[in-house]
Amino acid sequence: MSKSQKPAKPPEEDPEGAKAQPTGQREAVIRAGVLAALGSPSRLLRVAVLPLWGNNFRVNVLIGEDATAVLIPNSYFVTADDRGNILGATPPIQKQY
Repeated sequence: MSKSQKPAKPPEEDPEGAKAQPTGQREAVIRAGVLAALGSPSRLLRVAVLPLWGNNFRVNVLIGEDATAVLIPNSYFVTADDRGNILGATPPIQKQY
């Protein structure tokens, strides 16, 4: 194989025919879904969505006046589909704010 030729990539498997969203978009959808279900706490600093493995994520809701005084009042283990739609959460996400 010459340097100008690239090896053929195997076709990506997608049984449902739907394309997965890029990671940043997927995490944004998860973040929005958690806030929609939970509500928006006062002094919301950010919602951290941390990929674990496969379709599993840790979602931490951080509140505080600034980065030196942060609290995590809500933390969830979330399972989401390829588009970021939340399929399940432990503990269950309940409206609080």
